[in-house]
Amino acid sequence: MKINFYSRPNCLLCEEGLLTLKLVQEDMDFDIEVINIEENEQLHEKYMLMIPVVEKDDQIIQYGNLDYVTLYEALHR
Repeated sequence: MKINFYSRPNCLLCEEGLLTLKLVQEDMDFDIEVINIEENEQLHEKYMLMIPVVEKDDQIIQYGNLDYVTLYEALHR
């Protein structure tokens, strides 16, 4: 399973969100692809007010303040 994690540099909420996602990763097997929205104008426009954004199979799982329980339950399905 591959999870997209949309973020940008120097974003404290993104750093915290990635740590939360990595905690979930310790309990289940998936790969994380970190995507810098500043490298793609369309992604920047789409996600700039939402980051960090966790996406699985083109579906947003959670964005903004990420929490372990929500991520785990959504990814465990």
